Amino acid sequence: MSGAGAPTLHVDGSGLRVVVVAASWHDEVMDGLLAGARRALAEAGVTTVREVRVPGTFELPVAARAAAVSGADAVVALGVVIRGGTPHFEYVCQAATSGLTDVAVRTGVPVGFGVLTCDDEAQALDRAGLPGSSEDKGAEAAQAAVATVLALRGL
Repeated sequence: MSGAGAPTLHVDGSGLRVVVVAASWHDEVMDGLLAGARRALAEAGVTTVREVRVPGTFELPVAARAAAVSGADAVVALGVVIRGGTPHFEYVCQAATSGLTDVAVRTGVPVGFGVLTCDDEAQALDRAGLPGSSEDKGAEAAQAAVATVLALRGL
């Protein structure tokens, strides 16, 4: 099962500046991911949060890079790609994953990875943090971003 073995993170993000970059496809799933990220950031004490919406998941890396170089302490990237009948799914998933990894490595700014790559809409809804969902990937991505900032400060 996805999510098995996930850590429980309790982080203090007081004073951090976080930018949430979110795709616009699949409104219901994205609403859940955004709500989870907002909730997790508030619980962590992060009060400086900006949200940027982009058309789709493919556009997340360029927005994440702009956020990282503009002074954000962390970026949370949220999107969803649902498999269809063409190779488009693989291209978008690979581009988003590689692009977001590249942003984090090149800028040194943690990027919480909240991109769902699902076979169908039911899988996405089950991970979106909505009532009845088994997972809250928006919250997990936000917690991971904040926790990574804190870990890096300890080096």
